[in-house]
Amino acid sequence: MSTEFLITSLIVVLLPGTGVLYTLAIGLGRGFRASIAAAVGCTLGIVPAMIASIVGLAALFHTSALAFQLIKYAGVAYLFYMAWNILREGGALDVSEDRRPLSAFQTARDGVFLNVLNPKLSLFFLAFLPQFVPATATNTTLTMVMLGLTFMALTFIVFIGYGACASLARDYVVSKPSVMVWLRCSFAATFGLLGLRLALAER
Repeated sequence: MSTEFLITSLIVVLLPGTGVLYTLAIGLGRGFRASIAAAVGCTLGIVPAMIASIVGLAALFHTSALAFQLIKYAGVAYLFYMAWNILREGGALDVSEDRRPLSAFQTARDGVFLNVLNPKLSLFFLAFLPQFVPATATNTTLTMVMLGLTFMALTFIVFIGYGACASLARDYVVSKPSVMVWLRCSFAATFGLLGLRLALAER
């Protein structure tokens, strides 16, 4: 496995996206343990895209406008749902003491859906993984699987770091309701803008 792959993967994972924003939101609103569940969900959500790219199914999204549009608008709807979920009482960024906490399963499930319903993730893997398969590789499928698993491991580690940082800031946020309101609006607006961007995206 090349150093170039590790560096490139790390840069991609560090870039703010829906998974990063979701993990940060959960870390701020629910604490470190909940952010671990969010990181697990976002990481597991990579699996379908990785498998699709390895077996070549991701090419379907590039050649079939209907398939791409169906997945895309499902993703758009879910991003808008996440924006609403952050704004509503009892949502991801509700830090009041009497609220009913989300289970680890629910937190991880939302993270999974965020990545599963992103058709560009499949296209990313289709274009990304083959670039780092050595020409001398005797088993390209196994090599791509190992690359994909490494990318997932980096995603999980980095997201845990994001969640830890967010949870450390949680006490400060809880003590300042105005900051909490600003963060809720900011995260919700960001998810809404990401949904709009995905809606306008071409293949």
